[in-house]
Amino acid sequence: MNFSSDNVSPICPEILAAIGEASDPALPYGADAASQQLDHAFSDLFGKEVAVVPVATGTAANLVGLSALVSPFGGVACHHQAHINRTESTGVAFYGNGAKLMTMDGPSAKLLPETLDAFLTRENTHGMHSVDPECVAITQATEFGTIYDVDEVQAIGRVAKAHGMKFFMDGARFANAIAALGCHPADITWKAGLDVLSFGATKNGAMAVDAIILFDPSLRGRVEKARKRGGHLFSKHRYLAAQLLAYVKDDLWLRNARHANQAASALCQSLETLGARAAFTPQGNELFVHMDDDLAERLRKAGLVFRPWPAVGPDAFRFVSGWNSPIEAIRTLPETL
Repeated sequence: MNFSSDNVSPICPEILAAIGEASDPALPYGADAASQQLDHAFSDLFGKEVAVVPVATGTAANLVGLSALVSPFGGVACHHQAHINRTESTGVAFYGNGAKLMTMDGPSAKLLPETLDAFLTRENTHGMHSVDPECVAITQATEFGTIYDVDEVQAIGRVAKAHGMKFFMDGARFANAIAALGCHPADITWKAGLDVLSFGATKNGAMAVDAIILFDPSLRGRVEKARKRGGHLFSKHRYLAAQLLAYVKDDLWLRNARHANQAASALCQSLETLGARAAFTPQGNELFVHMDDDLAERLRKAGLVFRPWPAVGPDAFRFVSGWNSPIEAIRTLPETL
């Protein structure tokens, strides 16, 4: 069982079928019929008019999306464990033409509203001599597998807007967060003041597509130009659109995420039975545990694949479940060992 990443999971059958069905000739660069349906499908999903700009990777969704919200001499305020800070190289500066990441701490990889408020107050006072924050960015679910609840997202949104900031969410695992919270997608997006969402699909059953969701559709032109300039406009755009339409049809995105979340919860129980200790209560599909080397070696010999995670601790390891993780095999892991 490979828990090194949710990217090891295959394409789910519904999306694979949709890709095949998109093989008829069609107009390029987003002028095809499937691409023209995206705004309507996602406006229904979020309960608000939105504009959808698909790209093939989560990194592109984050960086192209953020580039519409921050100037070359501005900053993006985020947690120091945020994915855009830890795992996307200097992408924000590259796509933002020099925009700077401005990081702060917080428990369980989460920003606290009061910390953010103090940070924005302090950093917004130096005028032309310094970088002024222009955007607040959060990761949902976080890099430690924790999830901002509705009140937490809305509190951060209020702070951001009180300081005149734009608000961005890296939602590579947005589906897992919604599945865990049981809320409407609107509750932690536009109703919380969110301007742009990077809506993940690749980790949750798609082949290669994430979407930039613009809650202010007037941003579309700017984002589409940034996408083109950055080399992320597909000529055969229909294959991206087909994946997204299949992903949100009949709540496939939530079914896949619920399965992955349940697998992570079952894995936590099995590993704790074997003597591991969860670093954080698993909420989504990421699990971080503390365990000794002997147990880690036993798990590897049993065929489990996972990664050490020193950011959580010297004896910490990360396990990530997917939409197709075998829950029954996970539950019987203690007996198997």
